[in-house]
Amino acid sequence: MSVLLLRLAGPMQSWGDSSRFNKRRTRAEPTKSGVIGLLAAAQGRRRTDAIEDLAALSFGVRVDQQGRIERDFQTAIQRLPGSKPVAMPLSHRYYLTDAVFLAAVAGDQALLEGLHEALGAPRFPLYLGRRSCPPMGEISLGVHDGELEDVLRAAPWQAAAWYRRQQGQRVDLELVLDAPPGTPLAETSRDVPLSFDPERREYGWRDITRPDPVAMSNPDGRVEPDFFAVYGGA
Repeated sequence: MSVLLLRLAGPMQSWGDSSRFNKRRTRAEPTKSGVIGLLAAAQGRRRTDAIEDLAALSFGVRVDQQGRIERDFQTAIQRLPGSKPVAMPLSHRYYLTDAVFLAAVAGDQALLEGLHEALGAPRFPLYLGRRSCPPMGEISLGVHDGELEDVLRAAPWQAAAWYRRQQGQRVDLELVLDAPPGTPLAETSRDVPLSFDPERREYGWRDITRPDPVAMSNPDGRVEPDFFAVYGGA
């Protein structure tokens, strides 16, 4: 199997899968629909174009740098011809700040190679969930051979130096993967894009599993004090 690795980092990200009306929430990690939208934009696909080949890719995420959730309040004025301006309801929008993720999609090698090339010279602007969230740095880390979970576990840690210094000398990186059929206690999320067409935007369900995290050595991390040493050991 071939796997395309993606580094998703930026000042702000927002990955909603159940936002409604005036509350626009974000998940704690990238959604499959959001990443598929990013890949489609890189290739220059329009919202009315078919995306079945992209939606069929297997998907997974490794949380390399946990972000903080921030809330933003937004207002808008609606102006209709011949009438006074009307204030719209206050909108609550949630974002992840200072987060870094390693995402992966797996499938046909030729398709993934084309996506890698497209990410190097995208046809449309790319963003991390919302248009106000541009990515920072190179996104594609290339196409790799292997199983999706194995490739995510083996990839180098992508966290910033300042973040590493704030962690301990051993860090557990969470994994969030597409769940194989029949996985017990799998989560469900309406996160498979069937159509991005504004007139008939549709999403299907996907099962999600969270296997054991990736244990990452962090020599730059802080040393935890040994309280028992004061008393000559445990």
